[in-house]
Amino acid sequence: MKILVTGKNGQLGSELVRAFRGVAEVAAFDRQTLDLADIGQLRSLIRAQAPDVIINAAAYTAVDRAETEQAAAHAINAQAPAVMAEEASALGAALIHYSTDYVFDGRKAGPYLETDPTDPQSVYGKTKLAGEQAIAAATDKFWIWRTSWVYGVHGGNFLKTMLRLASERTSLRVVADQFGAPTFARAIAEATRDALMAGDNAGTPARVADTAGIYHFTGGGRTNWHGYAQYVIERAAEAGQPLNIKAADIEAIPAAAYPVPAPRPSNSCLSLEKFTQTFGLPIAAWQDDVDRCLAELFAHHDQA
Repeated sequence: MKILVTGKNGQLGSELVRAFRGVAEVAAFDRQTLDLADIGQLRSLIRAQAPDVIINAAAYTAVDRAETEQAAAHAINAQAPAVMAEEASALGAALIHYSTDYVFDGRKAGPYLETDPTDPQSVYGKTKLAGEQAIAAATDKFWIWRTSWVYGVHGGNFLKTMLRLASERTSLRVVADQFGAPTFARAIAEATRDALMAGDNAGTPARVADTAGIYHFTGGGRTNWHGYAQYVIERAAEAGQPLNIKAADIEAIPAAAYPVPAPRPSNSCLSLEKFTQTFGLPIAAWQDDVDRCLAELFAHHDQA
């Protein structure tokens, strides 16, 4: 099986390259070697590589900047996935694409189902939804996995920001009225590999075609940003030096006290029932995956 991975240096792309090492032939590209806004280059590269599966781990994820950079967000989040789907269909290949809780308005009381009405409230959410719709219109061999609050060992993310701030400040203020589940990029990558390599037609485009559709995948459980930050900082404090955690007080604040250009969903909780029923794969509690990530970050810190 030949897999084409986009966004190879990002949080998720780097983990996908790691997860499929030794399992498949992987051709991975970063923004220097593949400009997703260049439709001609994207088509040519896919045709030249002729993969069995395209895994699109690249996205325009600067949520606030997207409000003013709408064309760039649309090119990467909507137009590029449409082209990938068209080219995959022409090749008989499958497309695996990752989307977001931002396609919902965040006002539902319970976890969102895949079938719930979408109503994105930000440019980022609207462009991600447009990408979903374009894929579904262009191919019948696709998985779209919506996820939330992604973090990892590589790249910038909330977890690493909290560790940095907690080593610089004695107190922090973190939003406590937005709920969701932190999701480890490595868990997404490993689940992608395991789902693709299991069941009938394992490791082929037909495997994706057999189970085509939209799925929700996040860490297990539910928390808010304040609870997430508190857990991360407590674990870091337990680890001791050389992290030098100073923050002893983490104040819970409402989202209204921290205004941002793009509205965030109050409820980012996604139902995992369809995913677990279809693929039969275990989903770790979000705390367990945070521990896994922190252990690796701490090990790197000790070696530095």
